[in-house]
Amino acid sequence: MSTQNADPRAELKRQAAIEAADMVKDGMVVGLGSGSTSAFMIEELGRRWADGLRFSAIPTSERSAEQARSHGIRLVTFATHPQIDIDIDGADEVERGSLNLIKGLGGALFREKIVAAAARKFVVVVDDSKLVDRLGARVPVPVEVANFGWTSTARQLEALGAKITQRLDRGGNVFVTDGGNMILDCHFGPIADSASLQRQLEQIVGVIETGLFIGRTSEVIVATADGLQRLGVA
Repeated sequence: MSTQNADPRAELKRQAAIEAADMVKDGMVVGLGSGSTSAFMIEELGRRWADGLRFSAIPTSERSAEQARSHGIRLVTFATHPQIDIDIDGADEVERGSLNLIKGLGGALFREKIVAAAARKFVVVVDDSKLVDRLGARVPVPVEVANFGWTSTARQLEALGAKITQRLDRGGNVFVTDGGNMILDCHFGPIADSASLQRQLEQIVGVIETGLFIGRTSEVIVATADGLQRLGVA
């Protein structure tokens, strides 16, 4: 296909997303992740829905919700479905061995973490460019913060060693999350102890959530040029 030739990595992600979608069975409650890889997964689930697969879904972003609705997928809330059977999402970095993650470059990290925390199984789908030896090696840690007093929050983040960039949208305006907050992209470089950093970030008043997903991953499906790999926690 011409799209494969134009973006072979996107085709790899599509194949991994299809593999993850195969884990969804009739009657399940499913977390629908956000981002480009999750979009492939939702597209595949929409095809299977049309073929008769029936499940309930909780999306992690308005964009994912809109895509799911376009396929007729049944959306529910935590009020009626507090436990999720499987949550499928992408990641911006995956740390080899621990399978700890950085997520949130797409801006949905707060909702993504709520859904992941409620899931019995959290499956991450990536291509092999997202695998790193240390989190922070290639991307910043997104930190969702309250608008009120955000400059004070930023100074406290800088005191932990972060070099901060305020997230802007494509129009050059301040990026606003689905929850109405802003995101500060915090560049720490390779992080020696991501769990410790997460605990420190949580102590800062004004921080709503961070893109560090520590100890939550059940399995990672990795798309490579040689095929799919499945990684579990070492």
